[in-house]
Amino acid sequence: MEDVLTEIPPPSRFFQEDLNNFTPPSPPLPSPFLLFSQNPDGAAAEFPIRPSLLILALSSPSLHLFHSVSSKSLIGTLILPETPFSGNSIDPSLTDKSCNIYSLPNPQNPESPTLLVSFQCPIAAERCHAVAKLLTSHQIVPQRVLILDSVQTLNFRSKLSRDEAVAFKLETAAERKAPSLKLEYFPSGSVVDGLGAALLAACEIKNIRAALCVTWPQFGAPVLSLIGSHIFRAFGLELSIDSDCKDYVILGQDKDHHHPFDSDLYT
Repeated sequence: MEDVLTEIPPPSRFFQEDLNNFTPPSPPLPSPFLLFSQNPDGAAAEFPIRPSLLILALSSPSLHLFHSVSSKSLIGTLILPETPFSGNSIDPSLTDKSCNIYSLPNPQNPESPTLLVSFQCPIAAERCHAVAKLLTSHQIVPQRVLILDSVQTLNFRSKLSRDEAVAFKLETAAERKAPSLKLEYFPSGSVVDGLGAALLAACEIKNIRAALCVTWPQFGAPVLSLIGSHIFRAFGLELSIDSDCKDYVILGQDKDHHHPFDSDLYT
């Protein structure tokens, strides 16, 4: 007679290793890539492009602010194969799901204009390091990098007021030797994750001068003023802003921008 207590049970069809035997692995996603229409100076594209400053706009206020800059020129785009182009407009729009690359004028060094990458679509966590590596090596080799992101309340250790716009910074070791942003450091114990953290890490590895600026609140006109007056001035950016930028209140109310509002628990 079999001993039900000591007999080895038969394999279960619900074991994960057994299920994997019958499930084909998912095909890997194609790598993201850059597509340029022309070099920043209007000539045929020559690589690598070496901008004096590379700006990466991730936050809603920074996206709106740079969208209102009239002197920028569209020169390329970051292609994420998993992101569909359907629904995008012909002319750049804030409602597009795109990652466009622009050239901004640089009066101090006309031969090396500033590049701007505007992230208007979410980047999955597993793609962040690939995108960060793509934007800091090979085709684009920046001298300095400015990353504009938002404070995520779930990752912030202290309290924040809805009525006060604040900005904090993190920076690479190379930037710390001669910092440009006169801001307080992001509080100890707080966390920055996602694409902003991946970009800063990539710059640290390549010994690039880079600053990550995170602002609060995630939406609202006071943040625009903070970015335009302090951060632009710190990096010597002289940009003409369209008048409609002054009417910006809460971009997150737009149905195409899925940013959850923060509860009173963090105010």
